[in-house]
Amino acid sequence: MTSQISADVLAVGTERRRTRITGNGVLWVLQALLGVFFAGSGFGKVLLYDDALYAAAPQAVAWYAAVSQPLIVFIGVAEVLGGVGVLLPAMTRVRPSLTPLAAAGLTLTMILAGGFHVVRGEFDLLPYNIVLGAVAAVIAVGRWTRRPITPAPLTRGRVVLSLVVVALLVLLVFAPTWYSMSRF
Repeated sequence: MTSQISADVLAVGTERRRTRITGNGVLWVLQALLGVFFAGSGFGKVLLYDDALYAAAPQAVAWYAAVSQPLIVFIGVAEVLGGVGVLLPAMTRVRPSLTPLAAAGLTLTMILAGGFHVVRGEFDLLPYNIVLGAVAAVIAVGRWTRRPITPAPLTRGRVVLSLVVVALLVLLVFAPTWYSMSRF
């Protein structure tokens, strides 16, 4: 009888774990989505350092015509660094306190972008800024107070993981962005 009871308790505990969604898991999913989005979006802006691409860009994105080329590239660099910063320090557990700071920076970027679009009367772009800024704020608060990641020493495995993450970003985000932008 005792073995039957313990087997039932184990089965119930196992089932609950399969369907349970944790705050940490939600944060990781949000970090992955936000990191990849901003890395790709920012890289597209960084590519506008090329004068030919910059000249053709306002046809694709109207607000580019109102902003100087160096500012667009700066915004792109900030977005790439924010996207990588949301992912890499947390994944490797090397300086994970940079993750909420990167998310806070992306939140600020979206607040400024929202203000810019309001001034220009581009209210159709505002929901994107609000959603992306809110997701970044959730990550910042979540990783700073609710589910912080404990730091770990730098090891060879963590360096390899960092290189793998960067390689995946290059292959899955930067290369397709570069290819699509170079076809202008």
